[in-house]
Amino acid sequence: MKALSLILSLWCFCLATRNVSSQENWTRFRGPNADGVAQDNPQLPTQWNQNENILWKTDIPGLGWSSPVIWENKVFLTTVTSDGTFEKPKSGLYNGEGRKEIPGGKHQWLVYCLDRDQGTVLWKKEVHQGTPPVGRHPKNTYASETPCVDEHRVYVLFGDLGLYCFDHGGRALWDVPIEPEETMRDYGAAASPVLEGNRIFVQYDNANASFIAAFETTTGKELWRKPREEKTTWATPFIWKTESRNELITAGRNRIRSYDLDGNVLWHMDGRMSVLTIPSPFAAHGLLYITSGYFQDRRRPVWVIKQGAEGDITLDVLETKGAFVQWHHPKLGPYNTTPIVYGDYYYTLLDQGMMTCHHALSGEEIYDRTRFPLYTSFTASPWAYNGKIFCLAENGTTFVLQAGPEFKILETNPLEELCLATPSIAQGKLFIRTASALYCITNP
Repeated sequence: MKALSLILSLWCFCLATRNVSSQENWTRFRGPNADGVAQDNPQLPTQWNQNENILWKTDIPGLGWSSPVIWENKVFLTTVTSDGTFEKPKSGLYNGEGRKEIPGGKHQWLVYCLDRDQGTVLWKKEVHQGTPPVGRHPKNTYASETPCVDEHRVYVLFGDLGLYCFDHGGRALWDVPIEPEETMRDYGAAASPVLEGNRIFVQYDNANASFIAAFETTTGKELWRKPREEKTTWATPFIWKTESRNELITAGRNRIRSYDLDGNVLWHMDGRMSVLTIPSPFAAHGLLYITSGYFQDRRRPVWVIKQGAEGDITLDVLETKGAFVQWHHPKLGPYNTTPIVYGDYYYTLLDQGMMTCHHALSGEEIYDRTRFPLYTSFTASPWAYNGKIFCLAENGTTFVLQAGPEFKILETNPLEELCLATPSIAQGKLFIRTASALYCITNP
């Protein structure tokens, strides 16, 4: 009996260690739970600059605003290089159209794998070479979609080109072409794939033939595809794991929809969303948070949804609560950034350099728009750990805020280069992508 007890104890210890390890991996856009919140760790930094607390810096050629994903000792990210001339992104808001003209020169769509501790390139793979099939917004890139990773494979989406799968050693396993479509104002694609079990899900909302589809992770076989009555959106879908079921949540200008994992609609609503729908859905406190907030649109809603909805749950225009709506605010949504819930509070980082805070369960205002110092603009979504909120401005400066009911800046950390990609966190390390490099930052 003692021997059996010892074996069971060792098995439980190994299982617990494995679970902690899996939670420490950063497997998709905004992390394994898609909420931007990392496990507390004393190695995670609060202060840094180009010389302080930098474990390594690796130059990444080309352009890409995808976030890195991390599994154990490997870091994966994407980029697209060109030997031609093209308009490079710059900070600030752009009004008007994207760039319909196809940029000249030979482009290479690349996947990188780096060593987590050294920053050395373990492998680099080209998935395509040629001319881009569509134009793009000057602030967008042809590598804006963040990959997904699990213990066996990394799944890479180039939204106007295809879905590609590699093992961790860089061996190409399968690929699925995607027919490029025109997007609103020629802004290009940006929604990242999401992974659940043996399925990878892709949402491609465009001007002509929007769809959502599921593919088998081992072979790339298409399991199902559903057309969507939507025009272009850029929000990454979300797997909402509730007590009773898993739901595939999509934000859309026409409808917010929940699908089961076989593509059947569970519930939907007219969310009266912005003309440009970009922030991604996420969950906290057992609730679903969905928003959009194009800065020139009078519709900038936040919706907080309860579990168990069925059918059409649309509220009347003046209603702020419902059977499946915990709370709603018509003018709180951000443009590019996805909000974050940390503790009891729901924080909204506005692109034009302001933060708001509301109670996550009730929507009660804690503080209204409060401006960051000087003029700063934001595209990257905020993240949190160790009781702090982190906000990366487009100029490369990260503002560190004390989490809680008071807007209080604790640190200001400059990297002095354009930053639009949302950072990633894993195993006590912070990964920040700038226009030219990937930084790994950690306390010594």
